[in-house]
Amino acid sequence: MDDVVADLDKPVTEAGLPAKASVIVRAGALDLASGTGSFRVRELMDRIAATMGVYVRADVNLTDIEASCSDGMYRVTEVVDLPTVGVNTERIWLMEHFTDWLSVSLGRQGTYHRAADASQNFIARLTNEKKSSIAPIPDIIGDADREDASAPAAEGCNPAQPGQSVRTVRPAPVTVRQIHERLDAIEYRHYLYSLALQVLAAAVSCASFTFLLGGGPIDMAAAFIGAGCGQFVRSRLNGRHMNQFFVTALAVVVAAFVSIGSLRLLGMFYPAALAHDTAYIGAILFVVPGFPLITGGLDIAKLDISSGVQRAVYFLAIITAATLAAWAVADVVHLTPGGFAEFSMNPWLRLTLRFITAFGGVWGFSVLFNSPQRMACVAAVIGALADTFRLEIIDYWHTPIEAAAFLGALAAGLLASAWRIAVRHGLIEPQYGFPRITLTVPSIVIMVPGLYMYQAVYYLGQLNSGAALNWIFRAVLVVVCLPIGLALARILTDRSWRYDV
Repeated sequence: MDDVVADLDKPVTEAGLPAKASVIVRAGALDLASGTGSFRVRELMDRIAATMGVYVRADVNLTDIEASCSDGMYRVTEVVDLPTVGVNTERIWLMEHFTDWLSVSLGRQGTYHRAADASQNFIARLTNEKKSSIAPIPDIIGDADREDASAPAAEGCNPAQPGQSVRTVRPAPVTVRQIHERLDAIEYRHYLYSLALQVLAAAVSCASFTFLLGGGPIDMAAAFIGAGCGQFVRSRLNGRHMNQFFVTALAVVVAAFVSIGSLRLLGMFYPAALAHDTAYIGAILFVVPGFPLITGGLDIAKLDISSGVQRAVYFLAIITAATLAAWAVADVVHLTPGGFAEFSMNPWLRLTLRFITAFGGVWGFSVLFNSPQRMACVAAVIGALADTFRLEIIDYWHTPIEAAAFLGALAAGLLASAWRIAVRHGLIEPQYGFPRITLTVPSIVIMVPGLYMYQAVYYLGQLNSGAALNWIFRAVLVVVCLPIGLALARILTDRSWRYDV
């Protein structure tokens, strides 16, 4: 640490290896803490290291990083452990911009965005927000910590005014301190949404989930109320850093009891509501851990077996805690997962409602993942198209559910890749250049077979092994097909996935 402190005010290209390693490993830890896959963390660390002339070899797991950095003469090894697992899609996006900002600031080309000044201006504004209460600073990254605001800016960040000539200026030196200040602005950025909006997002997503599973208005209303109460409990307890498995189980219990209670209350005035007890299953689906499931599958596709298995185990642990809690509630109130009552509807109306509710479901999960509204809406459109396509081919082409899940995930992956390619080629403005993972995972979370998983655990609790195995195999096949569909989309559209290099 003494070596790092001694080099804080040196240009990073002239700093010692410990200072460079502190930047590389801290950036990797922030990316890992955002919930992204290990292959993306290593990719980001490699790109940052390359801009500073450092080689890095990193072992990235679910909650820790062990990285060895070398400049050809010396070697520094750092180990970072995260206290918990979470998801923050905004941070994933910010870390991409940070990587491009650092590359351009050190005289290299950006990786994620073609416009050289896209990330420069973006990170400048972000840092200004962090420091605005301390001292005003210019918008130009190279001059961020200088008192002379009239100094020349980095190339690409100072477009000429009419009648003025353009002068090529070398990028101002970026110090180790400046880099850590940018990372500070990302690490300590406040969550985008209030507790009330998180509760609303969970309620909307579960009500939408319920319709897509076959529920009607009464089922959706009960799921809306139950999921909102469950998310309120989960958010408050997570804010106190309580054990995730305990919080998940308690949130599920609250959501299920509130959902069932609301139906019982409505049944006093409308007796038909008592036949909609299955709605409590829709009310608990806000706890489905879609990010570790999908990123784990993608890690395995990139031969990061250790991290992939860890994420899969974490997913199973959360699902087990949730489904056991729901089974306990069902056992107490003597409920059975009988499924939703079928009702007839005009095919075009059903198609329209499926698109709307799929949009709402993906939007709700995106908000819970802390996606900015623009990112959440793009993901919601992609998810609405992909999930509506999946449900329609099940209904009209009689496609097996597992194959439909694969095709739905493939469609979501191709749409997200097309969006990113359009941004890269300037067809869409750079501020909409969201990472693929932040668009694809929320869009296919609504395809995760939470109902199947719950039914498997329910029948297991009833010692009905035949029915339990039937639902387990159904759920596993769908779960496996989702990341395979996304991986194939990346293989078809991304050269780095198509070839082993």
